[in-house]
Amino acid sequence: MINLKKILAPTDFSPYSEHALQYAGELAEQFGAELHVISVFDNTTPIFTDPEMMQIGDFVQRQEAAIREQLEAQPGPPWAEKLTVVRELRIGSAFLEIVRYAKQNDIDLIVMGTHGRSGLPHVLLGSVTEKVVRKAPCPVLTVRHPEHEFIMP
Repeated sequence: MINLKKILAPTDFSPYSEHALQYAGELAEQFGAELHVISVFDNTTPIFTDPEMMQIGDFVQRQEAAIREQLEAQPGPPWAEKLTVVRELRIGSAFLEIVRYAKQNDIDLIVMGTHGRSGLPHVLLGSVTEKVVRKAPCPVLTVRHPEHEFIMP
């Protein structure tokens, strides 16, 4: 029998991750599981690693504060009242922080949205969801947004 005690729902606040969060909330409710919601502020891009760019006021601190504010609103009704929710902001590479969090917190299932990126951008940038699926210490449920149109190759 599958026994889910902790479900992780990473979010970037996009419609894709919001849709996946609905799945995570439903599963957490059905299993009586804790819902862990995390967001990762990716500071690995050149703008955040260039010392000159870091001197632009308190841009990074403002970004982190904005993410924390959004994170506190997740998940919205009806699960906010029904579930035990753990929220956290991580700083770093998105897929690494998601996998690390899952390992550190003994997560039983990760529920993530897909962005449907394809072609050259996917090859060059990779996919956070794809990397998490390959490296996660637990099963990963990927949720496609219902408005994402599938076109046969």
